[in-house]
Amino acid sequence: MSAEYATFGLAPATRTGGVLASGDYQAHREYVDFIVDGRPLLFQLADLDAVSPLAADVPPAIFTAHVRRLLLEAEAPLLDGRYVIYGCPECEGLECGAVTAVIEDADGDYVWRDFAWQTSDRADLELNGYHGIGPFRFHGAEYREQLGRLLAADEPLAGRRRVLLIGARVALLARLAAALRQIGIGAEIAADAAGVPPEELRTYGAVAFGRAVPAAVRGSVREAFARARVDVAYVDGLAPIVPLLVAQIEDALDRGPVERRRLVRLTVCDGTAVTEVTSPCRVRLTAYRLDRLRRARAQEVFDEVLEAGVHRAPLPGRARFVVARSAGGVRVAAAG
Repeated sequence: MSAEYATFGLAPATRTGGVLASGDYQAHREYVDFIVDGRPLLFQLADLDAVSPLAADVPPAIFTAHVRRLLLEAEAPLLDGRYVIYGCPECEGLECGAVTAVIEDADGDYVWRDFAWQTSDRADLELNGYHGIGPFRFHGAEYREQLGRLLAADEPLAGRRRVLLIGARVALLARLAAALRQIGIGAEIAADAAGVPPEELRTYGAVAFGRAVPAAVRGSVREAFARARVDVAYVDGLAPIVPLLVAQIEDALDRGPVERRRLVRLTVCDGTAVTEVTSPCRVRLTAYRLDRLRRARAQEVFDEVLEAGVHRAPLPGRARFVVARSAGGVRVAAAG
């Protein structure tokens, strides 16, 4: 085992939800990610759609139990002293697969070793081991301090997972609100923000405006949030297409630093979608448009695992909007 130390940290992360072109829903999950040597550990595990067990939507008692396990203050939940590092973002069941590792005490330090993809009670390191990942030795004081902060916080992951929807098309807003709630984001519909108490405004992470909302109303809403000293993301709806609007809102809610994202850029130039990823991951491109009868049309145009770098993909001639989705991130761009 290498005697070199790795740095250990924690950072808020999001696995963005969405309404996929197939009509399926993808759950929105907020969690604490493990930062090893300044980089999310998840990014070292190739293309993996997963979240850590330190998630915002688990009960406090379960959250605390996970933290104490990582501190070796509770027994390992799996055979051979193995702990879940990342699990399924939809159900968290081991049968869906999980990244596990052995965590052990090493003279007051903590060592994570023998990473593996596990789908049953016992891990097969030969067949499913992450060879070349770890072992990581963390300074005990740094490790305990980082995880201890989660136990000391009253609300370790209290995020603002609510969106205020403002617009004139009530039927569209109702469908959008239902879709957001389906993936785990609260949503309320209003004509404006007049009379809303500041403490309620502070529960919102984003405000989405319909295209027909007058400039005066937009201005008054912004002023209301400014008076309440709330830093929210503002979304101007591109088109009355629910999956597209959900993607826009998820894009706006993801306010993490660029260095902790996989999918960092999506632009459209001359009928070509240009994406940039920071580590190998699966990227799906979906093109949207409205037909002559104002019906939403979606077309999957790209679905591949990309290496880190800039990539280009041609778009259908009638595409008007593009959504790029990776494990944990989503970006939106207008195509014409």
